[in-house]
Amino acid sequence: MDMAKWIDANEEIFTGVSDRIWDFAELGFTEERSSALQADLLEKAGFKVKRNIAEIPTAFVASYGTGKPVIAILGEFDALPGLSQEKVPYPRPRVSGGNGHGCGHNLLGTAGVAAAMAVREAIQAGDVRGTVRYYGCPAEENGAGKTFMVKVGAFDDVDLSLCWHPDSYNAVLTINALAVIHVNFRFHGKASHAAFDPYNGRSALDAVELMNVGANYLREHIIPDGRLHYVITNGGGTAPNVVPPFAESKYYVRAPLMAQTEEIYKRLLDIARGAALMTGTQMEVFNRKGMSNLVLNKTINDVYYEKMVEVGAPQFTPEEEKFAEQIAGTYSREEIESFLVKVYGRQAQDAIAEMKGSALFKSILPNVESDYVIPGSTDVGDVSWVVPTAQISTTCQALGTPGHSWQIVAQSGMGIGQKGMLYAGKVMALTAAEFMNNPGRLKAAKDEFEKTLKKTPYICPIEDGVKPF
Repeated sequence: MDMAKWIDANEEIFTGVSDRIWDFAELGFTEERSSALQADLLEKAGFKVKRNIAEIPTAFVASYGTGKPVIAILGEFDALPGLSQEKVPYPRPRVSGGNGHGCGHNLLGTAGVAAAMAVREAIQAGDVRGTVRYYGCPAEENGAGKTFMVKVGAFDDVDLSLCWHPDSYNAVLTINALAVIHVNFRFHGKASHAAFDPYNGRSALDAVELMNVGANYLREHIIPDGRLHYVITNGGGTAPNVVPPFAESKYYVRAPLMAQTEEIYKRLLDIARGAALMTGTQMEVFNRKGMSNLVLNKTINDVYYEKMVEVGAPQFTPEEEKFAEQIAGTYSREEIESFLVKVYGRQAQDAIAEMKGSALFKSILPNVESDYVIPGSTDVGDVSWVVPTAQISTTCQALGTPGHSWQIVAQSGMGIGQKGMLYAGKVMALTAAEFMNNPGRLKAAKDEFEKTLKKTPYICPIEDGVKPF
């Protein structure tokens, strides 16, 4: 059976799901309606659904078929805070201060559902054999949902994993991402009257601020691609005349490899300890978790590229083109053009030139190997350390649309994003079927995976005892 045509025939189901999740706009670990909507749909379609994976109520796994191979398709559905936006090409929040799908995860998960259901149809028709699974993964944005799922063994019997991400261009993602450690530092001091007897107090806020100063000096002495970001999550209260007995900060530590990230983190720990010593306070490390860098797999990337070309990039209506042009008028796209040319070479330059004034990218970039590392992180990285994994991106927004922005929210709730979503669903379904029907290619992907990780075993960045939320 033709899985791409099946997805087209059921387009209204999937655009309806993505619209509803766009409307829910639920933050990480609170995606009750979004998760239930997808899980219930798959259950009604005959999938066996396991919920509450890794003690996360919104995490689930839906399986269809029997035996090997087991192909996982990853999905997400969490939104971002403060990005509420109407489906218009200018800033207009739906709810002041509300949430919005500023990373397109309403599309991301729904494409995975579409792909899994299309493979189910192929299994029923006898065209493929094995098991297809959809992984409903919560809290990618700041909760490392997939990493918690990896930690409890949710992927242990999986043979191959497929994912995608909405973006402003069509390509196999042959670039890497930064590993990251999320961690809170809590300082416990002693309260006193800030005027009458400050000498009896021990300021936890002083410790937080001294730690931040030390971290800023550390920046000069870490690798160029390393990153440190922090916020003060508790400043010690609202009364200046009380020496704060408690204060807290949250840090993200990033680097291209998890080993590099751990090295920076250890130095940051020393700074935190020093801040506690200087202020006579006690320091507590709280809720340390993280996400690993990606392990790329050329074998899967090659198949992904074949299927992207086979299906053909999405095309857009004049109305969608006009909407995208209006969106593109709110930012500069020089940075994305420079990035694409740097990674994909002359063919990217030619593809940009062929857009001829359009804001929507309609070509498929070449499948090239690259050592480029995007300055962001994803918990797909941890999945890629335990099972061969690959990703694609598809055009769901005007070229160069800023990440985590109201512009993405607007485009994720309409035809532009949905066409990229359906394209991704078709490509993932065809790629899954190719590996289910071709044992030689599956073995090549697994052999490549084993060779890559032969000398570097996976160490989960989430410490034992840390809870998802």
